[in-house]
Amino acid sequence: MLIDTSMETSEKLKRRDVLAGLLKDPEEEVRAAASRALERLEGLGSLEEVLVSLKKGDLPTKIKALYALGRIGGEQVLPALVYCASRPEADIKSVAIEVLGSLANAKAIPTLVECLNEPVPAIRAKAIEALGNFRDPSLVKLLAPFLRENDGLLDAEAARALGKVGDSSMVDAFIELSKSPFPRTREAAAFALGEVPFE
Repeated sequence: MLIDTSMETSEKLKRRDVLAGLLKDPEEEVRAAASRALERLEGLGSLEEVLVSLKKGDLPTKIKALYALGRIGGEQVLPALVYCASRPEADIKSVAIEVLGSLANAKAIPTLVECLNEPVPAIRAKAIEALGNFRDPSLVKLLAPFLRENDGLLDAEAARALGKVGDSSMVDAFIELSKSPFPRTREAAAFALGEVPFE
């Protein structure tokens, strides 16, 4: 896919000029907001630049590039994120899953569901957390079994995710989790009980 970098650069320059002007605003809050926005704008780069960093950079650069893909957003970033979610490197895989979840594009669901079978519990937890961002009732049957993990990690992430999905059939399971020996699980159960709407 060809990317029109001249249009992207022109848009970036226009934004930069406006933000640079706001750095001289008499209100401190406006100057601070402009400064933060400029910092973010400079960190984004074009999609093409980010993909090169993702391909050729060292681990910290690749992780920064994955987060940049999340800020760029849109379907154009999905192929790179899906690919990285299938990589063997745990750090790369974890961040790719996190970013896919933050984008909440339905096309990422199959990849995230696949990650529920990862051997590393932390990766499975990331996938559960990411799927909670979709608020898709069809995910309940996939996430509910994790409530029985009794580990303070997967059960907690599943409770949070299912709370976001908002399925009232899970209320009894959340009540049971509120008695868990793990503080993180009890906290997640409390969160979920507050999220699920009344029937």
